[in-house]
Amino acid sequence: MGADGLMLIEKHPSLDFNLVYYNRDGSQSLCGNGSRAAVMMASSLGMLNGKTTFNAYDGPHDAELLPNNIVRLKMNDVKEVKRLGEDIFMDTGSPHVIRFIKNLPGYPVVEEGRKIRYNDKYMPSGTNANFVELIGGNAISVRTYERGVEDETLSCGTGVTAAALAASLMGYHSPIAINVLGGELSVEFKSTLSELPSGQAGSKADQPSVALAKVGTFHDIFLIGPAKMVFEGDLEL
Repeated sequence: MGADGLMLIEKHPSLDFNLVYYNRDGSQSLCGNGSRAAVMMASSLGMLNGKTTFNAYDGPHDAELLPNNIVRLKMNDVKEVKRLGEDIFMDTGSPHVIRFIKNLPGYPVVEEGRKIRYNDKYMPSGTNANFVELIGGNAISVRTYERGVEDETLSCGTGVTAAALAASLMGYHSPIAINVLGGELSVEFKSTLSELPSGQAGSKADQPSVALAKVGTFHDIFLIGPAKMVFEGDLEL
């Protein structure tokens, strides 16, 4: 059937379940969209009723099932945003670089993404690479090269979350609508960001166009989108 990764729903001593996620290459990380899918799967197995708290790679997460198979997943707070040249770097449960570009449909995502993923500054673990186009109407388009899959994927939940938070630094506000190759998502969030005191932001010469001279946290972050069953089968071991 093909897949970007493997998820295991296990028993947890105090929460509804424990989610173990493996990337295609066997490495582990938080998978945002995978977590939403796991919540839908756990619901179909009778493990939860409407709302849940489960454990994932980066700790506990709350989630809620909404009408029309929409899953609203609470992400952990983001406390650090870094500027690396024109790029933005943050960790939303998995490390992500965000680069704002134009003409996203024609952009060489795999070629440029691989350069970022294996850049020495992100080693030894590497990073995911997200290419983002601001399309107006408080919406963005995102394409992602995923570490561990080593290719472009149709959607990356932790990646679109990072992209939305980065877009807020350019004047966008919550909730932000996100278009990806696999469909449509949205991200809600709050922030306590404030301007750095004068003299700490660096000279204008080394500032990119994005306003990143800020400190604080992103909190109450929610990744929202549909989840549906596309394949079912049995495996004999």
